[in-house]
Amino acid sequence: MVRMSAEERRESVVRAAIEEFARCGYYGTSTEAIAKRVGVSQPYLFRLFPGKKAIFLAAAERCLEDMRRHFERASEGLHGEEALHAMADAYTRLITEQPQRLQMQLQMYVTVAAAEAAGDHQFGEMVRKGWMELWDTVRLPLGGDTGETTTFMAFGMLINTLAAMGFPPGHRVWDGLYSGARLRQGEGPQESREPQGSQAFPQPEGSPKRSKTSGPSEA
Repeated sequence: MVRMSAEERRESVVRAAIEEFARCGYYGTSTEAIAKRVGVSQPYLFRLFPGKKAIFLAAAERCLEDMRRHFERASEGLHGEEALHAMADAYTRLITEQPQRLQMQLQMYVTVAAAEAAGDHQFGEMVRKGWMELWDTVRLPLGGDTGETTTFMAFGMLINTLAAMGFPPGHRVWDGLYSGARLRQGEGPQESREPQGSQAFPQPEGSPKRSKTSGPSEA
């Protein structure tokens, strides 16, 4: 049997931690449960990470980085509305096929809020940094348009909330989102990127329309 390197063990701990923290949250997850899932002892776990906080930070960082990479890959070579649809499809597919990613994301926000209230800013500093990297990744293919980036991220958070509350696919609450951004039971989102309206997500009143082939804004 080939022995895993310390780096491979760290990777397996991060993957296991995402599963455990997604299910039970930061305060409800024990390092014993993470070590058991990985198949190592707690003393060995603490040789890889100094404590539960460090493990959670690594898992949260991975969660945000994976989302950022999904958006980056989905929008590669695309601009404007095409990039918008591609990123919406990619995100909906991610949380449909890997629901623990959505659960981990929500646990992350709860943990940051609790830590900030207690005067501990380390969680928040890391998550805010990762979130802004995510924001910038989305903003670039949308031509640097802050309004469209805000709308995209806001409706992404709406999708998070509706999915977390268990609204089933086909419920009328999803009607405001185009077909590819709606949850579908037992499979990823629809492959078609054709929206019901002119945007993947509804556009705020008064916002300028972007042509489907438009690229970054010109000064």
